[in-house]
Amino acid sequence: MKEGHLIEAFLEMMSAERGAAANTIEAYRGDLLDYFGFLAREGRLATAARREDVAAYVASLKEAGLAASSAARRLSAVRQFHRFLVGEAIAGEDPTRIVSAPKPGRGLPRVLSVAEVDRLLDLAEAEAAGGGEKEIRLHVLLELLYATGMRVSELVALETRAVVREAGYLTIRGKGSKERMVPMGDKARDALFAWIDAGEKGRYVFPAAGAEGFLARQVFARDLKALAARAGLPAAKVSPHVLRHAFASHLLENGADLRVVQMLLGHADISTTQIYTHVLDAHLRRLLETHHPLAEGSS
Repeated sequence: MKEGHLIEAFLEMMSAERGAAANTIEAYRGDLLDYFGFLAREGRLATAARREDVAAYVASLKEAGLAASSAARRLSAVRQFHRFLVGEAIAGEDPTRIVSAPKPGRGLPRVLSVAEVDRLLDLAEAEAAGGGEKEIRLHVLLELLYATGMRVSELVALETRAVVREAGYLTIRGKGSKERMVPMGDKARDALFAWIDAGEKGRYVFPAAGAEGFLARQVFARDLKALAARAGLPAAKVSPHVLRHAFASHLLENGADLRVVQMLLGHADISTTQIYTHVLDAHLRRLLETHHPLAEGSS
């Protein structure tokens, strides 16, 4: 069978034996034509393709800027095509067998702007001033979360012994029972101390009647989303984890070192913190545009 007819034979099998839809067939056709074009430029035949050829094709997709998900889809088509060749005894082995699919990059964290966080904090403070224990608790939780970048699990389970009035910082027990010291701003510290002084809290700063003895993270998340809605922000955009991202991003935007943010967030590996490098890139671009003598508009 000629090379040019192999794609059609494969597509006929996909349609007749596997019931692939027409749009799926056309997607496979486009993917395989692209693959055949690459092999032709390399002077290779599909029936004699090697693992190195398939790996080179995948690498070419990355170099061309194709998204990892799209490249993985093309490799899937190529993989199924080569399995077809082996199954039909047209080729002796499958060169895709040990070629890894491209992994999608980690998505950028959803981040609130400084103005949006200010809206949340201002509303929480206003409601706490005229509200009861629930409103005051939400205000304290929000101030602490944005001031320290704690994980929500660390925040709701914060123990009173972690609060040292004279020191102005919290001792947080994070993942793997590792402890780290996180400083607090004046506003968060004042809100926290007023909350503690308002009544006996026992072991936990935010006690609750449940089995664990402290506020459930789901309750905090629910109250936060309700606050966001009252502040005119999309509730789907706001969560405790988003506030943690805002803490890190806003620090970096204002010149904080990535290693310092790593320590404050409690990341064991700097690679976890490097998800925020897009913030650093933007910050460095602004510095260059503002201060470089050749930048447009600089004096």
